[in-house]
Amino acid sequence: MNRLTDDSLTGQRGITGLETAIILIAFVVVASVFAFTVLSTGIFSSERSKDTVFSGIKEAQSTLEPRGAIIAYKGLLTGGTSTIYKLSLVLSNAVAGEPVDLTPSYDTDDAANDPDIISGAKQVTVVSFTDKNQAFNDLPFTVNYLGDNDGDDLLENNEKAEITVWLLDRVTGTAIGTAGSVAYMDGSGDGGGGGGITSSDTFLIASDEFTLQIQPPSGAVLNIKRRLPTQLDTVMDLN
Repeated sequence: MNRLTDDSLTGQRGITGLETAIILIAFVVVASVFAFTVLSTGIFSSERSKDTVFSGIKEAQSTLEPRGAIIAYKGLLTGGTSTIYKLSLVLSNAVAGEPVDLTPSYDTDDAANDPDIISGAKQVTVVSFTDKNQAFNDLPFTVNYLGDNDGDDLLENNEKAEITVWLLDRVTGTAIGTAGSVAYMDGSGDGGGGGGITSSDTFLIASDEFTLQIQPPSGAVLNIKRRLPTQLDTVMDLN
């Protein structure tokens, strides 16, 4: 039996256990880096998706919805022409969610001439009006809470707020000498002195169609489209 000599091993090559370990460690490190990158990207995408979902939920929770009918009130212009001088509706949260700030810039504490501007009031909800002839982006409105409320200007869960939108000033026993609530133009008396219909604009009359937009500080805009009846009564249900 021949024995191998040292010379017979000359020229043969191999790999040691240390080199194998180094290669395996390198593969593990590279794979770990790629895995960390993929996981980080996935987590970031998941967080962005979660933020989008929560943002959508918040928008829905801040949405207003009308409760009941839209009421229109007739007044008389100087000269006896009938028109609509205010619109009212009751609002609540569409879902049990975020409170909606309904701080008004006007009130109705004067029995003879309303609405009256509130000095220093910080109004954030905006009411707009459009019809076929004109558009007003910031109409005066007043707020009266119905039933349960905690005394602040936030419309919260289980609360209902009556919003009165003033197209014209209400003046009692003036204009053509008719007693009662009369809407009229005195040259400067638009809706409380801010953004209402003026004598140079077109007044609402029978059969006119209009759209109200109520824009809270967050959440969807509430659009309400109605048409007036062919004959104007003192108080009209436009439901």
